[in-house]
Amino acid sequence: MWPTIKSVASLLSSYGLLMLANAMFSTLLGLRSKLEGFSTEVIGVIMAGFFLGMLLGAIYAVRVVASAGHIRAFAAFASVMSVSVLAHVLIIDAIAWFFLRAIAGFCMAGMVMIVESWLNERSTNANRGRVLSLYMITNYLGGGVGQFLLTVANPDSFQLFSIASIIFSVALVPILLTRATAPKPSVPERMKFSSLFKISPVGVLGTLIAGMTNASFNSMGPIFAASIGLTITQISTFMASILLGGMLLQFPIGRLSDHLDRRGTLIISTLLTSLAAAGIIWASDQSSVIILFAIGAIYGGFCYTVYPLSSAQVNDMADQERLVQVSAGLLLAYGTGASIGPIIASQIMGVMGPAGLFYFIAACAVFLALFAILRIIQRPSGEHKASFLPLGSNGTSSKQLYSTVQASQNKRNTKS
Repeated sequence: MWPTIKSVASLLSSYGLLMLANAMFSTLLGLRSKLEGFSTEVIGVIMAGFFLGMLLGAIYAVRVVASAGHIRAFAAFASVMSVSVLAHVLIIDAIAWFFLRAIAGFCMAGMVMIVESWLNERSTNANRGRVLSLYMITNYLGGGVGQFLLTVANPDSFQLFSIASIIFSVALVPILLTRATAPKPSVPERMKFSSLFKISPVGVLGTLIAGMTNASFNSMGPIFAASIGLTITQISTFMASILLGGMLLQFPIGRLSDHLDRRGTLIISTLLTSLAAAGIIWASDQSSVIILFAIGAIYGGFCYTVYPLSSAQVNDMADQERLVQVSAGLLLAYGTGASIGPIIASQIMGVMGPAGLFYFIAACAVFLALFAILRIIQRPSGEHKASFLPLGSNGTSSKQLYSTVQASQNKRNTKS
């Protein structure tokens, strides 16, 4: 394992710093938006801008990389990202913040794509699975630890914006100093959404709903926490408990789904997600925040398995020669859900109060469970099964690593 870690340490360092700064800034901006007097509904639209930008970046950022090269493109994306963070302090306007978030999302998609393609270049068929595991752990740890940076200064000051900008700039250093050979960028052929849906309706709908619920929580979770009276430290801990909890059950539930009907495992995860969401609503009225944090960790453990389970379900049913196109299509499905999720959730919160966030998430999870039950009745489980692979919580991945690992494992299984 140590040679594997050593070979990708610089690239994972850059990725970890990106996740650290992005997680901290996303929570910070939600809280700052509330302090600036923006309504919950407006905040939802602002935060959705990031995921819209990521969706566009997943489609078009590769053109920037192709024309400028990996290193110069990464430097450009990181610089623009750093500037966009500071611009929020200079321009206090909801429309301006929406476009700044879209720019940040575009840049983040480009930087993650560069890191992933480089990791893929450095790894081999023998260690690519371990590299993906390290990549996933870095995703969750960066997102979880980043929440605690909020305690360094007050959200109504400029210091935290400066810290986020500095970290985005520092993320340049490890990847600029790596001696790895930059890979050639490639543009995977995108599959039509209708064709993708025909392969596995449950998997595609699950990916779409995972985008809606994950983005809704990542965007509006801090607003929920602030609205129920948590302090800045408690808000950081609440967000971190859910993100770090999401890392704990990835492998156990994934391995379980490898042996059982994937859709059955997905049903269990979605139903437990809805129960945990209801538990968070209940715990928000209790006197002890420890209960809230504990249920939050349970919620994170189950809700963040919906995305990789849904993706694995599609790969189970797809033509194994088209996994890259399938991954590209699933990324668009996730991005579409992530772009509209925070907007819908914020509107519900505006009507029902902060608990509306988790009512929305619970409703989405139950709907997916019911749809999966219907599909099990209509179509029994197939014989072929792709191996489960973990995916990060924030939807930032271009899933190049995922599709490559999946393809190599399928070839290995075929030979054996």
